[in-house]
Amino acid sequence: MFAFHEEAWIETEHREKVYKVNRKLLRLRGTFAFVDTQGEQVASIVKKALTFHHTILIKQDGVVEARISKRIFKLFGDRFKVRLRDGRRLRIVGNFWDREFDIQHEGTTLAHISRRWFSLRDAYAVDVMSRQDTTLLLILAVCVDHTLQDLKGEKLTNL
Repeated sequence: MFAFHEEAWIETEHREKVYKVNRKLLRLRGTFAFVDTQGEQVASIVKKALTFHHTILIKQDGVVEARISKRIFKLFGDRFKVRLRDGRRLRIVGNFWDREFDIQHEGTTLAHISRRWFSLRDAYAVDVMSRQDTTLLLILAVCVDHTLQDLKGEKLTNL
């Protein structure tokens, strides 16, 4: 049986649905659509094919808003770096084995992401400290999860 897309919901702490992440399968590049509750696509997440560093582009209205890359052979330092269109550079640091990590800008934590244990399916808690960047921070959490899941196999999780 073929599945042509997968989906996961991002919910508030009160279980209210906020965004849906649709994964489009059977494409040359991994593509996700980030959709709001009215069905409008807010952003697309595109995994670049054939790159030395695992690179994902975040696009809004066809314009690249952010580029997230994972260093494959780095022994020390950041494993994920994010370059935003406005010139800001973010770092994603933490314990990736236990899925506990922070998204930071110049030493300030913008969001803390942690894997929920004792859940029937993979789920994450995302504590957002920067309200103006909420959507971007959620998208970055999805990108990191996708990158980490790539190492284990293709699977989409719920945030």
